[in-house]
Amino acid sequence: MARPSWLSSLTQHGSDPPYMLQLRSSDGFIIGTVALAVFTDMFLYGVIVPVIPFAIQTRCHVEHDRVQYWVSVLVAIYGASLLAFSPICGWLADRGSSRRSPLLLGLLALLGSTVLLNIGNSTGILIVGRILQGASAAVVWVVGLALLADTVPQERLATATGWLSLGMSLGILISPLLGGVVYDHAGYDAVFGMAYALIGLDIVLRLLLVEKKVAARWDPTVTGRGPVTAGAEMSEVGTTCSQPSDLEREVRAASGQPQPNSVEAGLPGSLSPPRQRRRDRLPPVLSLLYSRRLLAALFCSMIQAAMMTSFDSVLAIHAANIFDWSSTGAALLFLPIVIPSFLAPFFGWISDKYGGRYMVALGFLGACPPYISLRFVNENTIKDKVLVCALLAVTGLFLALTFPPIMAEISGVVEAKEKSLLASGRPGFGPGGAYAQAYALFNVAFAAGTTLGPLAAGFIVQDEGWATMAWVMGMLSAITSVPAVLWMGGWLFRKK
Repeated sequence: MARPSWLSSLTQHGSDPPYMLQLRSSDGFIIGTVALAVFTDMFLYGVIVPVIPFAIQTRCHVEHDRVQYWVSVLVAIYGASLLAFSPICGWLADRGSSRRSPLLLGLLALLGSTVLLNIGNSTGILIVGRILQGASAAVVWVVGLALLADTVPQERLATATGWLSLGMSLGILISPLLGGVVYDHAGYDAVFGMAYALIGLDIVLRLLLVEKKVAARWDPTVTGRGPVTAGAEMSEVGTTCSQPSDLEREVRAASGQPQPNSVEAGLPGSLSPPRQRRRDRLPPVLSLLYSRRLLAALFCSMIQAAMMTSFDSVLAIHAANIFDWSSTGAALLFLPIVIPSFLAPFFGWISDKYGGRYMVALGFLGACPPYISLRFVNENTIKDKVLVCALLAVTGLFLALTFPPIMAEISGVVEAKEKSLLASGRPGFGPGGAYAQAYALFNVAFAAGTTLGPLAAGFIVQDEGWATMAWVMGMLSAITSVPAVLWMGGWLFRKK
């Protein structure tokens, strides 16, 4: 029995090409769909932040003195779920034939978590909802970034990831504000009404999305990032493989001599296989950790996340203590930090054009002075109020420089690593590649930073004070510029 044309268009398994194939498989549509997925994830995470404390009391009947405890538990469960599911999502995504299918499964998890958080009348239901929400976030970030890596060539990937950064920033910025206003004026269910509408739009776009490799079945002109092949330059080891001439090959073959570079380097066509290493038997998600270039990118990602989220646990309290501001006034202080990230697509374009090494180093080095200067905000004066806003804006601007090139660097490492493996005669990462597993590691590093940043800043302020916290975090940012300049894009001093 033939399938209806509309069903074949959605499942993408029919003989006829889906409607509007070129549009649905275009770079812009895929980037926009992933950016909306990121926005949806961050919006649903942030929209319930001002609502949950009240819901815990009115719907779950938690005592007032236990509200802070349960809010902290729910935040921690989300982070733990994100950390646990990211490697699993990466491993499964690279072994599947499609990125679109896990994205749809992640959306179902997000819908399920939203329903549970909406109807939940016990802490147990809220916990399950937060676990599903963390799992959905893992799918969005791991599979979504891997889909971008499949779609966009490496030389334009930072620009594409800049749009993801914009979606994340918008979600972070407007979700708590809308959540609080809608809850005050329309109630608890109305907050989740916004969430369901956004999920509905996300479902439509993810169903319409056609991956490049799927679109190529009907339109050979549709191409994404090409398959990785052994290149002459091995950026992971910094060596160049010289190829003998045809005449030299004929002479050596006639005399029975081995071909040069075959046994020692293990190049394709060698007389003996390359020496097996322990890392070759590991799954890519673990073997990639042998790359110092990737470790540098992951460290930069963790510190960037720690720097951005360190304000979450200390800024509002410090503003309340110094300026006697209410929660609304303190919350507005986060605007100068987030608004510069709206320039992320432009920063990504600069990174694609000139490289990300010095851009990331400049970002971390430039964020050091304004962060340290926050120690001088200690009086209830107009001057200090202007000063803190200016310093936060400059800090946010420099940190925004780092986000697109770091995300693009992850796929660059995978591509260079696989070229190096193939050039040495070893198998690569297989037909599914290792982009999703690499972005799973990125997600783990970023989630670790969002956990460590607020904890470190809070403990330092509690034990040593605001001024000490400012110079410690500022110096940490400056130190991070060292591995960035040494390893981003490959070892700085490698032979060309």
